Amino acid sequence: MDIRSQMMPAAEAAARIVLETPEGELDAPTPCPDWDVRALLNHLILWNARGETAARRLPPAGPGEDHDFTAEPGWAERFAEQARRTAEAWQDPGAWEGNTSLTGSKEGMPAGFIAGIVFGECVLHGWDLAVAIGREPSFPAPVVEAAWEQLVSTAEISRKYGALGPDVPVPEDAPLLDRVIGLSGRDPHWKP
Repeated sequence: MDIRSQMMPAAEAAARIVLETPEGELDAPTPCPDWDVRALLNHLILWNARGETAARRLPPAGPGEDHDFTAEPGWAERFAEQARRTAEAWQDPGAWEGNTSLTGSKEGMPAGFIAGIVFGECVLHGWDLAVAIGREPSFPAPVVEAAWEQLVSTAEISRKYGALGPDVPVPEDAPLLDRVIGLSGRDPHWKP
């Protein structure tokens, strides 16, 4: 499964979840240790925008990790627009060549790995947000299949760098999204 073809559907699914987030839920807990909904949203907003600059080989711009995007009017709509621009940027075959960086590092990492991070953020943090606000995380089946294939090949290196927690065992006959979530170090049955 080519994640490039699934970048836009993943971004659209994440945007729908962000747009459904009630303002009154920003302090609610999430499956991400030490992050409430606000912190999760700020992380997702920041790194999705950095995903566009990485695809376009531009230096990161805008506020940093300490910025509260949710304090600004229209933050959910702006995220939806940004997620679309980021997914569009990764449609360029040139975005997948060579190395790039989410942080502006000159050395960078293989562009396909960075694209996988951006894609995974939409799926994994989209799921985190959905369950935190009591919504059904609905991703198209091809997005879930692409997330599984991408995560199977990158989970160990991602764990090495602390991006994922330890594998949470999930039965092989469980829904594929549950298996993706377990492989990412989350409990697919997490409740607030």
